[in-house]
Amino acid sequence: MADSTAPMPAVRCDACGADRGPLMKLSLGKDFFGRTYDRLSPSSDASPKWYCEPCSMQKNLQRDFRDIKTEIDKLHSGQASALTAADQLQRAHLRLREIQALTGSQVSGTRLLDPADVASLLQRVQAQTGAATT
Repeated sequence: MADSTAPMPAVRCDACGADRGPLMKLSLGKDFFGRTYDRLSPSSDASPKWYCEPCSMQKNLQRDFRDIKTEIDKLHSGQASALTAADQLQRAHLRLREIQALTGSQVSGTRLLDPADVASLLQRVQAQTGAATT
């Protein structure tokens, strides 16, 4: 059985389509809030996704953005959320600022995150951060 963390011979990146290689796919990870998830397609998957290094970094940013957005949506709808803890809210705020800086500095290539979406979520988190300190 092949090691799922080993580089795959270069084919095409599923995000940008570039012939940059080797492509990698990792099996297990943690989401932004430390929860374990499996990001490896099952071995029965006939078309797994593979990403070059720059797109893999963007996928990580996209995952953190999605995790934070899900939790802020829960918080705004009155559901239990990881962002009810002030330290997690502050951490999410800082991570969104990092994501904003990284997506804003990208000049070309495939964008997996829209900078306008990042700015909008950052404003929502900042509003919540302000409400949490009053």
